[in-house]
Amino acid sequence: MYQLLAAGGWVMPLIVACSVIALAICIERHFALNSEKVAPTHLLAVVWQQLRRDGLNAQHLKSLRTESPLGEILAAGLVNQHQGRDVMRESIREAASHVVYSLERNLSALGTIAAVTPLLGLLGTVLGMISVFGDITTHGTGNANVLAGGISEALLTTAAGLAVAIPSLVMHRHYTARVESLVVSLEREAIKLVDALHGKQQTEQYL
Repeated sequence: MYQLLAAGGWVMPLIVACSVIALAICIERHFALNSEKVAPTHLLAVVWQQLRRDGLNAQHLKSLRTESPLGEILAAGLVNQHQGRDVMRESIREAASHVVYSLERNLSALGTIAAVTPLLGLLGTVLGMISVFGDITTHGTGNANVLAGGISEALLTTAAGLAVAIPSLVMHRHYTARVESLVVSLEREAIKLVDALHGKQQTEQYL
């Protein structure tokens, strides 16, 4: 393994570092974007039951806000529930923008790694080929085995870059799609709360 890294020149450690960062981001996002953690299934029903039974005081709202991203959005709306439908929707929209930002955290870095690592691999290959042709100029083409070995080492960084970039791109698309799905779920639950509180629908079955 060390020989492969050494053969790739100074570009190879950069590619390895990108692979470690990409793996860390994937692991972190896997747990952070768990659907039950972001938008618990029965949270809205529980909140509605609490509203009908005893209401929600400041302590309840604080707890709801810290419980999950969905709870943060619902709490923002409930704080302004007596200010009218439009004000409530606007407060939910503002809270949702912060939630979406947190859901997308590190995904831009993952996308950057997917885009940069092939270029790093290509850079390593170009530098390696320059070195090979420099040797040809100095020593000629008498030893084909040495030239073949130099070319294979030059191409090593391209292979390494693609090996990091392809999974990174796949996971970036996967987590982007998951964020979009979660945002739809959050919007649906928030709209249900607004409609229930402002007269369109007030049944437990709806919630």
